[in-house]
Amino acid sequence: MFGDRCDEAESDRILGAAMEQGVTFIDTAASYCNGTTEEILGKIMQGRRDKLFVGTKISKSPDAAWIHECLDESLARLQTEYVDLLMIHWPKPQMNIFAMMEALNSVAEQGKVRYVGCCNFPAWLLAHCNSVAQANGWAKLRCNQIPYNLVERGVEVEVLPQAMAEKIAITVYRPLLMGVLAGKYTPGAPLPVDSRGYNDKRVVDWLERFGDSLNAFARFAADRNLHPAQLAVAWVRKSPGVSHPISGVSSLRQLQASIDAIGVELTDAEYAELTGFFDTAVKEESGGSFVGLRRATDLVAA
Repeated sequence: MFGDRCDEAESDRILGAAMEQGVTFIDTAASYCNGTTEEILGKIMQGRRDKLFVGTKISKSPDAAWIHECLDESLARLQTEYVDLLMIHWPKPQMNIFAMMEALNSVAEQGKVRYVGCCNFPAWLLAHCNSVAQANGWAKLRCNQIPYNLVERGVEVEVLPQAMAEKIAITVYRPLLMGVLAGKYTPGAPLPVDSRGYNDKRVVDWLERFGDSLNAFARFAADRNLHPAQLAVAWVRKSPGVSHPISGVSSLRQLQASIDAIGVELTDAEYAELTGFFDTAVKEESGGSFVGLRRATDLVAA
């Protein structure tokens, strides 16, 4: 959000307040606001960089040459000699996995990166990348950043079980489903013209498809004196395999709401009840004993 929905001064206040309450992980990308977000972070992190775990992303291409070039540009904008986590933002057709993993290992060996990871990779692709890395003694992908919430649940099939078995960190974006699970919109009512979802057809579709579920979700939150956003984050945090959710905030008010949500703990029964409001689990139609195995998280001993 820095440089998009809030200026440098507000970004500085947000970062300071977050750090005062124990926040250490900062997630950004070279593509956010065409690099402006990284530039703002570079300015406001001065004097406190050593207290932060900073992750950024290679957004344009996974090609080896671009990894080196893009990372150097990010480091210059961030005004730091290294990032703690470097991620490939999206997989692309015809990726040269060997060259990509070699380049990621190279920047790690140079001390420009502590860990490497990816975003939006299916389980098989992450496993393939790490098999190439292991065969060559290179740095492995340690993190997969994915969209996950009560509606978008496809990653429960193989991605989350793989993460648990192979100890892959899972960072989750869109835990509030672009505000839909935060009570920002009312099913059946016009969308606020200044909202992020006003021009996004996905928001309209979700509100139409899950109106009854969202109303039940809102009542569940109200009965427990919770904000819907707190409930949505709590559900993600309790989900097996999730390391932590990512909250995009553009004001101190939003920051505090996100931090307050971390303190909400759901019981197993509450988690199951919330999940049941939304008929969004991926269905497996093969029948027989195979059903459910692709999402099972208990097949490998810890």
